[in-house]
Amino acid sequence: MRNATMILGVIAGLVGMIVGFFGYGYVEAIKHFGEIEGVAEQVKDPELIQAASIIAPLLAIAGGAMAHARALIAGILLLVSAAGMYYAFGFGVFTMFPIAFAGVAGILGIAAGKPDEPKAHF
Repeated sequence: MRNATMILGVIAGLVGMIVGFFGYGYVEAIKHFGEIEGVAEQVKDPELIQAASIIAPLLAIAGGAMAHARALIAGILLLVSAAGMYYAFGFGVFTMFPIAFAGVAGILGIAAGKPDEPKAHF
């Protein structure tokens, strides 16, 4: 379970980084060039989008990276990452995989018990 948590968490973070680059870039482009009525308008909360663009993928990669040593903490970080991506970006064609991967990795990280390592967190 810890291996699955690690792999899914890192993949979720990398794909989440791509979503984050576009989210952050869109907010900055609208700030710089201005809105185009009906085509490109600023989001309701640009600071939230920019913060989630950085923090959510970072939490997913950190959770995946620490899955072997501290599976419980890794699972919590991954679930927070999935919730942050969902709250900021919603569930759509580009966000479904990082949200789903981080969510499943978080559940697996929390569920990782004695079979994987003699020192379990339960």
